[in-house]
Amino acid sequence: MLNRPSQSDATARDAFGEPDAHAVRRETSGPVAGGPRHVAVIMDGNGRWATARGLPRLEGHRRGARAVRAVVEACPDIGIDTLTLYAFSTENWSRPADEVSGLMDLFRNYLRRETEELTKNGVRVVFPGERAPLADDIKSLMREVEAKTAGGRRLTVAIAINYGARAEISRAAKRLAAAAAAGEIDPESIDERVFAASMSCEIDLPEPDLLIRTGGDHRLSNFLLWQAAYAELMFVPQAWPDFSAEHLRRAAEAFAERDRRFGGL
Repeated sequence: MLNRPSQSDATARDAFGEPDAHAVRRETSGPVAGGPRHVAVIMDGNGRWATARGLPRLEGHRRGARAVRAVVEACPDIGIDTLTLYAFSTENWSRPADEVSGLMDLFRNYLRRETEELTKNGVRVVFPGERAPLADDIKSLMREVEAKTAGGRRLTVAIAINYGARAEISRAAKRLAAAAAAGEIDPESIDERVFAASMSCEIDLPEPDLLIRTGGDHRLSNFLLWQAAYAELMFVPQAWPDFSAEHLRRAAEAFAERDRRFGGL
């Protein structure tokens, strides 16, 4: 967790202990030495951002889509080559039907609007999560985007849609159990490496170095529970619509200053 500024500085400084990005913009650019290669983000606070401004919750999600574009564009310059975004969780289906419908429409529009630009800029897009409950046209769009962007080598963007870490782990366990029951694998051979391989057959991504949650809450909310075992965690107060490329750079710089021991000395 990031150090909080003193009470006297709270109105002038953000969670990184520096002047708020909206008041002061730095001109630094280029890769962050020792920075993260894979950043995962829980994009939280869209609805609260809108409510605080007297706007419909869906407007917060629309503004959040703009933040996605800014962060995606910033990643290669900072030195990030994989970005995983928690777009819609398995639990989000319990939200009001009109909000869920609006979120799905935003997702459709984002894919239609951004695919050409992503492809042109060498961005590969993949979609972790269980697709079966999604509408057929959304699944078709996802397949189309994956095919069009498959050659991207500059950045991989994983958009986690209908994703839940517990469900992902359960599916991996079922695969291994079925393989063991069929005599295809010795149960005694199942270790962390084998289990991880059973999970990665869905989407093969490196483990995240840094996991950021925006919006002020301090929990993982069923996101990358296996993969984030040794990720550095940062919880920042900015709601996702206010999260900028500058905030991402500061997070990468803060990551570079941490001592990652992975259980050793």
